[in-house]
Amino acid sequence: MRLCERIALVTGAAGGIGRATALCLAGEGAVVVLSDLNAAGVAETLDLVERFGGSGISITADVMHERDITGLYQRIAELYGRLDIVVNIAGGDREPGADVEDIDYERMSANLDLNLKSCIISCREAARMMKPQGYGRIVNMSSLVYRGSPNQFSYAASKGGIYAFTRSLAMSLGRFGITVNALAPALVEVPAFVAALGAERWELLRQDCAARYPLGRVATPEDVARCALFLASDDAAFITGQILEISGGARL
Repeated sequence: MRLCERIALVTGAAGGIGRATALCLAGEGAVVVLSDLNAAGVAETLDLVERFGGSGISITADVMHERDITGLYQRIAELYGRLDIVVNIAGGDREPGADVEDIDYERMSANLDLNLKSCIISCREAARMMKPQGYGRIVNMSSLVYRGSPNQFSYAASKGGIYAFTRSLAMSLGRFGITVNALAPALVEVPAFVAALGAERWELLRQDCAARYPLGRVATPEDVARCALFLASDDAAFITGQILEISGGARL
C-alpha cells in the first residue's frame, strides 16, 4: 500500500470530496485524521473508513477560526507526534452568482476566510510539524475558476489565491522534503451542491456542463479523491508547486 502508516489530515471530511478522499487515503494504509464543522457527518465518514478496514479519528473544527485550526494540529501532535500528509478540502462559495455591483463585504470576507485564509493557516501549522521531520505532502483545494469566473468573483479570487500561495509554499518548503500542490476541479457532483440547487436546476447544470466537457460528463468525488491520493503519495515525489486541473478537458 502506498501510504502505509502515514498520518494524514483531511479537512472538510464530511463532504462528498472529503469523504471520498478519506476513503482513498485510508484504503492505501494511511491513518486518517478527519476534520469538519459537521460533527455527525465527519463521524459518519470515520465509520465508513473503519467499515472498510481503515483507521483514524474524527475531530470537529471550524476552519473559519484560527483557534480551531491550531487546536486541530495540537491534537494531532499530542496523539501521533507527527503529520505526513495534509489535504485541505474544507471550503465553499458564500456568494454564488453575485453580479460585480452586488458584491457584499460580509459574504466576500466569508469566502476569503473559508477558502483562502483557512488554507494558509492550515499550511502554516502543517509546515511547523513537517519541517523538523524532513518530509511532507500538502494538497490544497483550488478550483477551475482560479482562472476567473463571470459570476463567482470573490470565490474565484480565493481559489486563485490558493494557487499563488501553493506555488509560494512549494518554493519555500522544497528543501525540507515537502511537496505542495493544488487540485482544480471543474463541476463535481457532490450531494450538498445537488441538494442546494434542487434536482431540476442541478440536472440542467449537469447536462449543460457535460455537453461542453470533451469527456461528456461532470466529475465525481472519486475523480478528485484519486488525484489527491496521487499527489499525497510518493508516486508524485518530484512534483511540487503544480495545479492539477480535473476538468474532463473543459479548458482545452
